[in-house]
Amino acid sequence: MQKLYSLPNLIVFLMIAASAIFMISAAGSDSAIFDETAHIVAGYNYLQNLDYRFNPEHPPLIKMLAGFPLLFQNLNFDTNKEYWAGINEQWWAGNDFLYKQGNDADKIIFLARLGPILITLLAIFFIYFWSKKLIGRWWALLPAFLFAFSPLTLAHGHYVTTDVGETLGVLIAIYYFIKYLQVPNRQNLIYASIAFGLAQAIKFSAVLLIPYFLLIAFIYFLLKDGVPFYKYLLNTLLIIIIGYITVVYPLYFIATLHYPASKQLTDTEFILQNFNSRPLADLNIQMSKTPISRPFAQYLLGILMVMQRSAGGNNAFFLGELSSHGWWYYFPLGYLMKEGLPTLFLIFLGGVAGTWRIIAVLTYGSKITYQKFIEYLTIHFTEFSLMIFILIYWLASVTSPLNIGIRHLLPTLPLIYILSAGSIKKWLAIQPLAITTNFGEQTANFFHGIFNFWLKTFILSLAIILIIIDAFLTAPYFLSYFNQLAGGKTGGYQYITDSNFDWGQDLKRLKAWAQINLNPDEKIAVDYFGGGDPEYYLGKQFISWESAKGSPKDDKIQWLAISINTLQGALAKTAPDFYRNPANEYLWLENPYNPADKAGTSIFLYKL
Repeated sequence: MQKLYSLPNLIVFLMIAASAIFMISAAGSDSAIFDETAHIVAGYNYLQNLDYRFNPEHPPLIKMLAGFPLLFQNLNFDTNKEYWAGINEQWWAGNDFLYKQGNDADKIIFLARLGPILITLLAIFFIYFWSKKLIGRWWALLPAFLFAFSPLTLAHGHYVTTDVGETLGVLIAIYYFIKYLQVPNRQNLIYASIAFGLAQAIKFSAVLLIPYFLLIAFIYFLLKDGVPFYKYLLNTLLIIIIGYITVVYPLYFIATLHYPASKQLTDTEFILQNFNSRPLADLNIQMSKTPISRPFAQYLLGILMVMQRSAGGNNAFFLGELSSHGWWYYFPLGYLMKEGLPTLFLIFLGGVAGTWRIIAVLTYGSKITYQKFIEYLTIHFTEFSLMIFILIYWLASVTSPLNIGIRHLLPTLPLIYILSAGSIKKWLAIQPLAITTNFGEQTANFFHGIFNFWLKTFILSLAIILIIIDAFLTAPYFLSYFNQLAGGKTGGYQYITDSNFDWGQDLKRLKAWAQINLNPDEKIAVDYFGGGDPEYYLGKQFISWESAKGSPKDDKIQWLAISINTLQGALAKTAPDFYRNPANEYLWLENPYNPADKAGTSIFLYKL
């Protein structure tokens, strides 16, 4: 009982509570971001109608958690409309469900966000739980704190998307797999299997766990004597298979129970008609025809859709340029802009101190030998395994042309924070000094002790305080957060947009602005990017607009609102092979980067 109410446990509870308050507040003030339109209606449909026709390119678990509170509301959802008979008409269905059928859109969105917020809070707790075992209960507070107050966590932790959910899934899967390698009993095998299955049921990129598990199982085999590799290989494959059978299959079975087999087959054939690898596409189609394999067929369809999308790239704005082929430096530079400066400092400090320590250990007494390296890996196998996953995940991200958000790096952040905290702990530790009677040496030892503890403690404490202040100053505009060297929460759009700055979260703030600044019968032209519906919020004041229509002033409309994501897509320099219709370039708009006002951080307002 005393352990439960210990001071570190109280502190981590307060951190979780503070993070929850930040996210719940932002969840109530942000309008629907782009992806939520599809995810919310899909999750509700999986549970209410047991039908998976919407949003097959994402696994179901987070969407089902988001849809669960909606089951207890008296909501209207018309399955007699054309989108129900269409193929993957998720955006149309989502917009209609939220804004056109008499439902309270804001209430639905807020309730749907409670599930992802809970998942985020569980991730904070699990980071603390695992870190306690690695670096002690007091130092475990540091990585939990860094994640709880990270602007990336606070931004994406309160949306109905899969990124923070994958973070928790990956974290648990790695923890239990390493635990199974170290203590290979039946209980740990079951835990590792379920954790792996949960990760796969959250996001398809978690499939990277499969080669990762095989790799670290092989490394563990090299470090240990007496167990043949085939046993590690078979047990790893067993964990993967059990995970799919016990978690992934049941969830897809439930969500496809009332999805007509003929409809699933038609949808699959249409979606995969241009898929490059016909053997995979044909296998997926054949699986859709067999009742027992239909749930796995829907899972495979999602993976193939992600493969197809990743290969094709995505139109994106980065560092003043528009391209569909991506940039290898998108994620490294983007992360340096989207992470807080104090956190970056701590990561840099931990990385330098840790690298120096490893080199010192391996070179102590003589040159580096294979035996020293093996001994080091044996002692620090868990830390080495975390490094390996970070490397694999970052390499996959850097080599992908799909550059739509730094949020995709979230699964690696807890691991980076844990490794950094462990290294800082050793850096902060007071080094024992030789006892001496020499006054000069005593004086030197005194100042050495001050630096080793008090100054280092001050540096760490200052970083923590600055992170807390940064969170308060950013709230509730967490999505548009950039650190101070990259323009802050209002200027980062100069470098990256989309889910890094403007995902449609400010539409409710545009409504609030219009209520204050416009007459009730005054119109406003709106070119909006996001998951909201401007007409739902602005009513008769709203006039849909785009660049090709020319200036709204010609129609006696004095105000124009443009989402910054749309604006950068219209104004930015294009890559050599990127075509943009000149009609979409807002050539008639004067001083587009100097709006008269803003709604939130992401909607620019012009007085014409």
